[in-house]
Amino acid sequence: MREFSEDYLERTREGMWDDSRRALEPLALGSRERVLDVGCGTGELSRVLAAEAAGEVVGCDADPALLEQAREHVPVVAGDALRLPFPDDAFDLVVCQALLINLPDPETAIREFARVSSDLVAAVEPDNGAVDVDSSVPSEERLEDRARRAYLDGVGTDVALGADARDAFDEAGLEVLETRRYDHERTIEPPYGDAALTTAQRKATGAGLADDRETMLAGEMSGEEYDALRSEWRSMGRDVIEQMEDRSYRRREEIPFFVTVGRA
Repeated sequence: MREFSEDYLERTREGMWDDSRRALEPLALGSRERVLDVGCGTGELSRVLAAEAAGEVVGCDADPALLEQAREHVPVVAGDALRLPFPDDAFDLVVCQALLINLPDPETAIREFARVSSDLVAAVEPDNGAVDVDSSVPSEERLEDRARRAYLDGVGTDVALGADARDAFDEAGLEVLETRRYDHERTIEPPYGDAALTTAQRKATGAGLADDRETMLAGEMSGEEYDALRSEWRSMGRDVIEQMEDRSYRRREEIPFFVTVGRA
């Protein structure tokens, strides 16, 4: 399973449900007595669940450092998604966000979720193959699409699983009740925050792309193709910083998430 830093999880999940929580309606949070958030990370979804649920929300993750942050929002328990440290039917809702896309065998995890749930299992998973980027830097959209395709080719798990999560639920033996789409939009515009400035600097140095080099080369991309992409990527990053200096840089990224709900 892929591991993520606290900074990455906060940057990608923070504020995700601030504009609308309609896609979470099938979870019937107002009637839930005990909810488990598996792979809770820093607790961004846990915080939302706790605000909406009638009863207790518990976070579970294998990374102790992430749990320390999640603990600020909900009670937490260390545990593996494939071997949850809870008895059968301990919760009436088990939910995860952006977890199944990082597992080589998501069906096994879903079966484990069903074991500890007396009622519903829900997965909030993205389709990372359908991310849409619009940028004031003309080359950014093209280069990000190229890098994303190379990454998806080499990652080894189904990071585009979101739209097809019902198939994994079916394979795990759950009755799929509903799937709802939620588009998470992230924007960068003036005034620029520290996170936006750091991201721009990492583009200009190629550091962000370098983090994914091993994965990208595990697919069909050659070393020469990667080096050429990184060169263009750094040039694009310098253009981003130049536009930021005159406050003209704008970027919008839309990531489709799918909330799939099944009955154990």
